[in-house]
Amino acid sequence: MVARIIDGKFIAAKIRARVADEVMRVQREDQLTPGLAVILVGCDPASEVYVRSKHKQTNAVGMVSFKHMLRADVAQHELLLLIAKLNRDPLVHGILVQLPLPRVLDTEKVIAAIDPAKDVDGLHPHNAGRLAGGLPALSPCTPLGCIILTKSVHASLDGMDAVVIGRSNLVGRPLVQLLLNENATVTIAHSRTRNLPQLCARADLVYAAVGKPEMVRGDWIKSGATVIDVGINRLPGADGETRLVGDVAFHETLNVAGAITPVPGGVGQMTVACLLVNTLRAACAIHGLPAPKF
Repeated sequence: MVARIIDGKFIAAKIRARVADEVMRVQREDQLTPGLAVILVGCDPASEVYVRSKHKQTNAVGMVSFKHMLRADVAQHELLLLIAKLNRDPLVHGILVQLPLPRVLDTEKVIAAIDPAKDVDGLHPHNAGRLAGGLPALSPCTPLGCIILTKSVHASLDGMDAVVIGRSNLVGRPLVQLLLNENATVTIAHSRTRNLPQLCARADLVYAAVGKPEMVRGDWIKSGATVIDVGINRLPGADGETRLVGDVAFHETLNVAGAITPVPGGVGQMTVACLLVNTLRAACAIHGLPAPKF
């Protein structure tokens, strides 16, 4: 058996096209143009790439993109003043602070300063709490993308046995809540979990989000399981060039799983697409409009 490769690039393109259609509709019917503000502190090369991608894709679907590039030594109060200004700006419906921030800044205070209605990264305690309570909330983009990719294989996740490897606030914990909302039976695993291979071997759905290259081996996976690889790790290649690998040993798993996401071309493609979905949803909610369905 050779697994179906879940094409994140194709699915993300379909989502962006649907967002663009919805943006045109709310512009036409409600005179509303969603706006996304992204704040980048410092000049981390990887973060700069992400911000450029977000800016380009935001404009491409007809939204307004606001970029705020701050120096690495910006004072905490200056950053909080900018966030407060964006909270009040009626043209801004989504605010995203690119992480990680420099260590001198208090990330928790920065995230908590964002208006929960504009928290399109889904990290504000208000949104995290609502998600944990099974209530409607803006959800973190990467876990949301994981659910969409999974449902491209399984129309319903009811009763499926899922294992999430990784317990970060950005991916693992919110992914567990989203899976519970889909009526899956969920186990969350981490660095101190015992008998992890045996745990994975009984799962219908395996989500790897630990940041350890190729940690999940092919013989961990139950035959026919769906594997969603969230990891993006850079390793030196044989030719001296950097190569990207996930948290899953892809070629081993390819011959066991029923479906698997590649790295690159899988979950990473979905994150910005889901950010656009969240921005559109936030804009509609702020203006009292029905939530668009995706």
